[in-house]
Amino acid sequence: MIDAFLVAEKTVVSAKGDGPSVDVTGAANRVFLMTLDITQIIEQESLEVSIYGSADGATWSAKPIVTLPQKFYRGESPLLLDLVAHPDVKFVRAHWEVARWGRGTETPMFEFGLRLKEIPPEVLREATAETKALA
Repeated sequence: MIDAFLVAEKTVVSAKGDGPSVDVTGAANRVFLMTLDITQIIEQESLEVSIYGSADGATWSAKPIVTLPQKFYRGESPLLLDLVAHPDVKFVRAHWEVARWGRGTETPMFEFGLRLKEIPPEVLREATAETKALA
């Protein structure tokens, strides 16, 4: 069961960057819950986080697998990362972009973390069954 951080908790950033690569080959399931947790910000700035995949941990996809909606405030934001359609992906990593506008310092500052947690297959089966029953 994979439970890792794509960006360590309370990481402080002021420019674009990349998190470490995380090996997902040990996952019993290829669907993950990502939770973005923004703990500190300054006003008039934005954070955009994307997830890239790799077959070897060195060469990364040209386009992100998924991009979280742009964020401007503190709080938690969940998003599913479904790698079922990407069987070649063995590693994932986060990339972030930050921007700042308005008065005051021009340097953005975000404190955030991004957790990746594998969703157990039985939970997905149950959710799929419930969805089909409601349709």
